[in-house]
Amino acid sequence: QVQLVESGGGLVQPGGSLRLSCAASGTIFSIYTMGWYRQAPGKQRDLVAAITSGSTTNYADSVKGRFTVSRDNAKNTVYLQMNSLKPEDTAVYYCYSRLRSYISPGASDYWGQGTQVTVSS
Repeated sequence: QVQLVESGGGLVQPGGSLRLSCAASGTIFSIYTMGWYRQAPGKQRDLVAAITSGSTTNYADSVKGRFTVSRDNAKNTVYLQMNSLKPEDTAVYYCYSRLRSYISPGASDYWGQGTQVTVSS
């Protein structure tokens, strides 16, 4: 069994910062990619940022220059530092990981439960 547990969401004023964390635990053999998606009300879930095991990063155009994704491989944890937040960043943020577990062959995708980020004055 694999679990992704997020923390760090909340309410912040425009221009403020938040840091999200997501720790993966369980029967993990190897983690390939970790990252973050977000879903605003009435919209689809979209990629925000991702980072591979080799530290290659990928960002949505809307967050480039404001958000930074990083990971601590020793802790199986991914972070999302969000600066200069805007009201349009308001959404539920979901942690994501593509990994291989001890009990299943090949790679599978896992998701966290989501954490709310609200940017409002």
